[in-house]
Amino acid sequence: MDVFDALMAGGWLMLPILGCSLLATVIVIERLWSLRAARIAPRGLGQEVCERIRQGQIDLNWLEGHSPLGTVLAAGLRNARLGQEQVRSRLQDAATAVIHDMERYLSPLGTIASITPLIGLLGTVVGMIKVFTVIVSANGVERTADLAGGISQALVTTAAGLFVAIPALMFHRYFQRRVEDITVRMEQQAGQVVEQLAHQSGELTLADRRDSLEGRDVREQRA
Repeated sequence: MDVFDALMAGGWLMLPILGCSLLATVIVIERLWSLRAARIAPRGLGQEVCERIRQGQIDLNWLEGHSPLGTVLAAGLRNARLGQEQVRSRLQDAATAVIHDMERYLSPLGTIASITPLIGLLGTVVGMIKVFTVIVSANGVERTADLAGGISQALVTTAAGLFVAIPALMFHRYFQRRVEDITVRMEQQAGQVVEQLAHQSGELTLADRRDSLEGRDVREQRA
């Protein structure tokens, strides 16, 4: 039995299983590309920002366009004049948005991992109902093909559901772990910047397009 024959043997319930398989594949590829730590929270960015703070000037436009972590740090630095608590609050708010973006599509992937075995189980039930229907209505007449068809549907749908669910579950757990690791990296680098701001003495110039449009820079005096 080749692949096409196996799919046909599974009956109409193979359609939602195949749909789930296609959707899971698209999600996995997209998340593998998007959830790259080097893209979201590149190593060394926190140290570079700290160095620019020590030099007394940092371009928030450059920082915001650098990476999602840069966007988080820029959000905090824009509120530097309001004190550390406001900086931490803005960092947390901006980080929450980035984490939400990192978790995009993970819920559908987890749902696929949960429902495809159930669809396979439904196929098993439907197939066994066909088998018992044939047995009851046979009246002593051999109907081997009908029996085989019901058994095939029961086995193929179960196998197909598991075949989709197992890798979907594995990738779901993997992506969850990757989000946690990237979040920890973001927290560490954000902590470096907050600590540097706390020890900053002297004038800090924050070049920001928002203020440049008004013909001025934001200058912060850290005691």
